[in-house]
Amino acid sequence: MKTITSWNVNGIRAAEKKGMFDWLHSAGPDIFCIQETKANPDQLAKRFTEPVGYHVWFSSAEKKGYSGVALYSKEKPKSVELLGQKEFDSEGRTLIADYNDFILINSYFPNSQDGGKRLDYKLAFCQSMMELTQRLRDEGRNIVLTGDYNIAHKPIDLARPKQNEGNPGYLPEERTWMDSFTEAGFVDTFRLFTKEGGHYTWWSYRTRGRERNVGWRIDYFCVNPEFQSSVSSSTIQSDVYGSDHCPLSLEINV
Repeated sequence: MKTITSWNVNGIRAAEKKGMFDWLHSAGPDIFCIQETKANPDQLAKRFTEPVGYHVWFSSAEKKGYSGVALYSKEKPKSVELLGQKEFDSEGRTLIADYNDFILINSYFPNSQDGGKRLDYKLAFCQSMMELTQRLRDEGRNIVLTGDYNIAHKPIDLARPKQNEGNPGYLPEERTWMDSFTEAGFVDTFRLFTKEGGHYTWWSYRTRGRERNVGWRIDYFCVNPEFQSSVSSSTIQSDVYGSDHCPLSLEINV
């Protein structure tokens, strides 16, 4: 059994001040995927880059204080790679770790921004994720794609779907891509176990949405269908604070 936890921390230094490492060592996931680190390793103290019990990898944006992903793992993977596309690697969007039994892809999908200003960039990234996961699946590999997708897929995945039609993260083009991803066979693991609404992973600080549970489910664990039987649980940890997102966890039998 392996536990993988994913969390958009909205700044790893800010999250550390809010107790992220206390939580990490208490929860003790085998693998911890972080999105939106907003930091390069050379800006961080050793407690970030050499935490007790974990190997660590970062993919950071060239722009300071922006984007970025990190991987903390008790077991050292066979390899850890970037996506290999400069337009996305320059923003620290992805880390790909080979654990032999499965490939873990930790990704921070772009925000399409107001008016769809970055929608083309977002959809190009989504297409790259589709191509990568399909290629790995064709090679017979099992895949876990986790992170902040910045997409609420269905009306059930946000508290106020009608009011948010046309807003970034719920644009028709983004939801259509998510449709195509799941129609290709990839499984939204949370929905294997939880069918009802009211479960979210992000709440606006500005509107104090978390206090009223007015949120969006935009963070996911998706797997290829051949790996679905290995998933024993997929949960949202909405009781964990420290960011405008909360962690989510996947348990797999490997």
